[in-house]
Amino acid sequence: MTKPGNKIDRTLCSYVIEYVQKVVSDDISSLLKSVRIQIKQAIEERLTVDPIGFGKPLRYSLKGLRRLRVGDYRVVYQIKNKSVIILAIKHRKDIYDNA
Repeated sequence: MTKPGNKIDRTLCSYVIEYVQKVVSDDISSLLKSVRIQIKQAIEERLTVDPIGFGKPLRYSLKGLRRLRVGDYRVVYQIKNKSVIILAIKHRKDIYDNA
């Protein structure tokens, strides 16, 4: 636990990241290595700590899902309890057609 005025202990509020099989087999493998590294780092640094604060809620047919912006790429995910389920990782021009 933390004392007042101290930073929050991130181990107490960390989320578990899970990937849908399609993301692993299709989305991640199609990315350039440099983009893959950026996205992995963003997921580890942001979504494991505060997926609600860092992500933006989606609307209409994608209501209930959230997205994380990483350059020109978008990570679409869903939060269930303490798990963040990654549903799609694609370029911004393609993501909402396939999510």
